[in-house]
Amino acid sequence: MTSRRQGRRAVVTGLGVVAPNGVGADAFWKATRQGVSVLDRVSREGCTAMPLKVAGQVRDFDPQASIDSRFLVQTDRFTHYAMAAADLAVSDARFTPDAEAPYAVGVVTAAGSGGGEFGQRELQQLWGQGPKFVGPYQSIAWFYAASTGQISIRGGYKGPCGVVAADEAGGLDALAHAARTIERGADAVVAGAAEAPLAPYSMVCQLGYPELSLAEQPESAYLPFTAQACGFSPAEGGAMLLLEEEQAARRRGATVRAYLAGHGATFTGASRWEHSREGLAAAIRTALDEARIAPEEIDVVFADAMGVPDADRAEALALADVLGPAADRVPVTAPKSGTGRAYCGAPMLDVAAAVLAMEDGVLPPTPNVTEVCHDLALVTGRARPAELRTALVLSRGLMGSNSALVLRRA
Repeated sequence: MTSRRQGRRAVVTGLGVVAPNGVGADAFWKATRQGVSVLDRVSREGCTAMPLKVAGQVRDFDPQASIDSRFLVQTDRFTHYAMAAADLAVSDARFTPDAEAPYAVGVVTAAGSGGGEFGQRELQQLWGQGPKFVGPYQSIAWFYAASTGQISIRGGYKGPCGVVAADEAGGLDALAHAARTIERGADAVVAGAAEAPLAPYSMVCQLGYPELSLAEQPESAYLPFTAQACGFSPAEGGAMLLLEEEQAARRRGATVRAYLAGHGATFTGASRWEHSREGLAAAIRTALDEARIAPEEIDVVFADAMGVPDADRAEALALADVLGPAADRVPVTAPKSGTGRAYCGAPMLDVAAAVLAMEDGVLPPTPNVTEVCHDLALVTGRARPAELRTALVLSRGLMGSNSALVLRRA
């Protein structure tokens, strides 16, 4: 990810968050640090009669307050979240693109579910009233690349742009792609992921996942690494980062918040959780090698935390394989147990939490979890202070992707 040959490396200068537990990095971090759980009964229109009862909904978000109406009508909720998070990240970095160099800034996003709500609405119009009642934006709003396109258009970013479709782990893979784009010459990239899977059509599709939790009580729906684990609760939202080339960021006086030090990715097949042990361990080793750090330098792990017994066991064993004797001492946390898994947005929220945790010197807890049934030093109960210089963020997708990202404190 970093390129020592060329002397170019990607740094984080801005954070933008739209999450079930808060909009904006400050609100998100306050709730995450306090271990607040916002999982609740699904209340979205058309979804209340579904077998899926508990999820993480973004509630304190008004798209009309931050996005021009001409963009709102063209886009689905998942792009609304992404555009708002991108604006927050750019504002947080105090970044103004150079009008003389529009091709120096790019955009990379990841998406797993796309614009299901927008697509369902237009298809209902098609079948109910005919093709003349289908809007022209049906052709683009549902598409996985919609967020990348809309962010680049609104921001005037004409540099290298892309979209990563790599399962849930695509959130981390998008950051790696963005970092390599900077390595190859871009000055800055807006990168991340946001999802909006809580719409009738999208929820029906998710019911095919055996890993989905159908528990009816929020406090027991998503309990990773416990004997009571019964799957995961989905969520909406996500995060965007502004990544910049380090020297370009320092020249303009930007605050460097973290370094993207190393990344690794593997593929082990859909729902073959016993195989994800080996694949996840391989991804971690690749990330550590790229970051040129030893396993004992990891100060905290932000776990994938699937909430499926076989998957949780595989993740714990993968960490043991890589970290060795230190595996039961390195703090592990899974803040997503209080917000749900926002698919590609989930690891992005973990990255945002990792950056904030390193800045604040605090290990956020794993909400709702008390008794752990794996050999992990899982942070439960309350947050606790810690000297954090290096964070490892893990993600696995339901279709078999594994990804690991190493972050270093600036």
